[in-house]
Amino acid sequence: MCRDKLRKILDELYTNRSRAHLANDPVSFCHRYSDPADQEVAAVIASAFAYGAVSNILRTLESIFSNFGSSPRKFIEKFDPQEGLRIFSGFKHRFNDGRDLCALLWAIRLMIEDAGSVNGFFLKNHNPASHDVTDSLNAFTASVLAFDYAPVFKTSVIPSDSYFSFLFPAPASGSACKRLCMFLRWVVRPADGIDLGLWQGVSAAQLLIPVDTHIRRISGYLGFSSRKSADWKMAREITDSLLKLDHEDPVRYDFSLAHIGITEGCDGKTLSKCLSCLLSDVCRQSAIR
Repeated sequence: MCRDKLRKILDELYTNRSRAHLANDPVSFCHRYSDPADQEVAAVIASAFAYGAVSNILRTLESIFSNFGSSPRKFIEKFDPQEGLRIFSGFKHRFNDGRDLCALLWAIRLMIEDAGSVNGFFLKNHNPASHDVTDSLNAFTASVLAFDYAPVFKTSVIPSDSYFSFLFPAPASGSACKRLCMFLRWVVRPADGIDLGLWQGVSAAQLLIPVDTHIRRISGYLGFSSRKSADWKMAREITDSLLKLDHEDPVRYDFSLAHIGITEGCDGKTLSKCLSCLLSDVCRQSAIR
């Protein structure tokens, strides 16, 4: 495949992102706020629960954010776990419950108290010279899970019946860490109407693509990865392919590619979808062929 042709197509996809795509994405909750401090907090929470069907994700996030008033940051700064357990007693998102949500809010408060912001906390274990964020994410996750969660769980050890740890996976486990990679994309990449450009100290060139079911499938169609499992190795393989197209900002195409599946309904089989898809000329799965 001609690299210049593929880059031109992906650049057109990037340009064609729309408000309809944004409205159908969890990052839309961050755009409700103008203060970067509020956007950062919103990004942690919105990305953490961005798993499952998008309609369910948006419904879950609406139920959370409706309690924050005008400022998620101020809500977090004053967050009391016992009051939170009362407010979110009926919360459920697949296998995460109200305790897990409160543990997340408590963790954000502790990060802010420790370093002034989530950005500051992340940078404590980040090397700007590293090839990518692998080591940084391993350290970040370990540090977050090491907090004392007794105010939430009544024990400093996260109980075995909690799925809070699911919200903070690590590359060391082999996980693709899709939600954490998505969070980093939101806060690190330059503000472009979708991503927020909030953080300093982390380069866009260090980011890895968030591998969800759509990116896994469509990246296979484009020859970006031959792997079958959506794991950290796949994330690196796809990102390495994208680095050849943009070595400074490889994940700039993530939102556009994901929404070919999320919003446009691509399944690689439906002719009507393929006929209107900009990728049809370079897609190995296109039903036009």
